[in-house]
Order: sequence, then structure tokens, then C-alpha cells
Amino acid sequence: MEINAIPEAFQTKLRLAILSALLTGEKNFKELKKITEATDGNLGAQLKKLEEAGHIAIRKEFVNNKPKTTCAMTDFGRRQFREYVEMLERLLGQAEI
Repeated sequence: MEINAIPEAFQTKLRLAILSALLTGEKNFKELKKITEATDGNLGAQLKKLEEAGHIAIRKEFVNNKPKTTCAMTDFGRRQFREYVEMLERLLGQAEI
């Protein structure tokens, strides 16, 4: 993965925060909202983009007659995240810090 070919999923702070949060396991919408401090509308829009790109899976259900949205990272999403981190590590290895 070249630096100029970073997947769109890793190009915004909110999407990166969502994916980072999901690395440790599935989270519901309320948990992701608290972690990311995003508005409902922005979080919902970014979750949809990540789902359309295949990075996350979204499950919607009703619990006690209330809607519940749960998100989990897909195998593809984990693989892409790993490749992104490896690219950053290579860049750091080349940098004179």
C-alpha cells in the first residue's frame, strides 16, 4: 500500500476512530458515539460508508421494542487496517526522527 493509495476508510479521523474502536470487538451505536464524540448523523453516515466499503458489518435489531445497531469489523477491514499500520511502520522506519 503506497502512501498516496491509502484506502478512504483511513482518510478521516472519525472513520479511523470507529475502526480503531472496533478492533477490540463489536460495539453498539451508543458506545461508538461515546468513544468518537460524533453526532448521530455524522456517525451514521460514516458507518454506512465503512459498511459499503466492506470494512464493517452492521446488525440492526429491536431489543425491548427499541432499535439497536451493532457494528463489527470484517476480516477485510482487519486486513486493511493491518496493512495501513504496516505502511505507517515502514514510513517511520524510513524517517529520521
